[in-house]
Amino acid sequence: MKLKNAVTSQERLESLLTDGKPHGKNPLFSPILMHFAARFAGYTYGEFASDYKALVESNLKCLDFFDLDTVGLISDPYRETSAFGARIEFIDEGVPRCLDTIIKSLGDVEALKIPDIYKAVRTLDRIRAAETLSRATQGNIPVIGWIEGPLAEACDLAGISEMLMQLLIGPDFARILLEKTTIMAKAFAKAQIEAGCQVIGMGDAICSQISVRDYQMYVKDRHREIVEYVHEKGGYVKLHICGNINHLLPDIKDVRPDILDLDSMVDMDQAHKILGDTMIRCGNINPVSIKDSTTERVTALTEDLIEKEQERRFILSGGCEIPVQTPVENLLAMGAARNKK
Repeated sequence: MKLKNAVTSQERLESLLTDGKPHGKNPLFSPILMHFAARFAGYTYGEFASDYKALVESNLKCLDFFDLDTVGLISDPYRETSAFGARIEFIDEGVPRCLDTIIKSLGDVEALKIPDIYKAVRTLDRIRAAETLSRATQGNIPVIGWIEGPLAEACDLAGISEMLMQLLIGPDFARILLEKTTIMAKAFAKAQIEAGCQVIGMGDAICSQISVRDYQMYVKDRHREIVEYVHEKGGYVKLHICGNINHLLPDIKDVRPDILDLDSMVDMDQAHKILGDTMIRCGNINPVSIKDSTTERVTALTEDLIEKEQERRFILSGGCEIPVQTPVENLLAMGAARNKK
């Protein structure tokens, strides 16, 4: 277990959040690992997503082997969706599938009840993972919980095309459903913080596909509400909107997440100019490059990014999830390049 350093990863994260320095020259290393972690630990993706014990063991094995600075609970988009009543099918070597679109009308939206996350199997499974990882890491390693952002969860419940259409033609449908998914997000975040998570990741990738107008009208205030709520409960927020979010950066600055994941489509220098010095930017090497490049090329990409991010609030990661086919040597190369600095 990676607990022997004089300065722990949790202390380094706290220093980065409060002072802008990670308590040393090397950046924190926090890639998003799901299917990759499962396969590395000898589990199928289905086992990783459905059994917290597999998720925990996979994270802990990767923590030590790759010299990571965080562990996480991210697995798939359908924890909350399942709690709302949708049927989920687990795939051995693929992302779980949602078999139901349970919101089909405004009447369905109005009748939708907020579930008890402690009674729903899949949300309770993630809470148990948080408790187990928290005990295992003893407060020395940040445990990153995970919730679906309001729009992402609304799309899971109503279908992506239908929900995006409702942003244009059904403001009552959109607002009521987003209000309920925001309540759910806050409740699930609170439970994971109480279970031991220091950071809550909020995934709302669909926001990269909407306009500034729709983000401002439907999502921005709800993101800010969740961030402020998590802060009240003693946690930090890592906002994850993969894809091209250049058009949303000025509004995300107002939302004020503690950490913002940036994909390879977003220039880190430009993001720094817009977001300023207070927000931690996490990223942003193209995951396809990490998977397909030579180890030497991955090392060069990592060293170049670290050099550019000197003296800034920065966490090293891929732009999104590390693909399952990534050579082990390439992920090791990222960590090793970090430690050269």
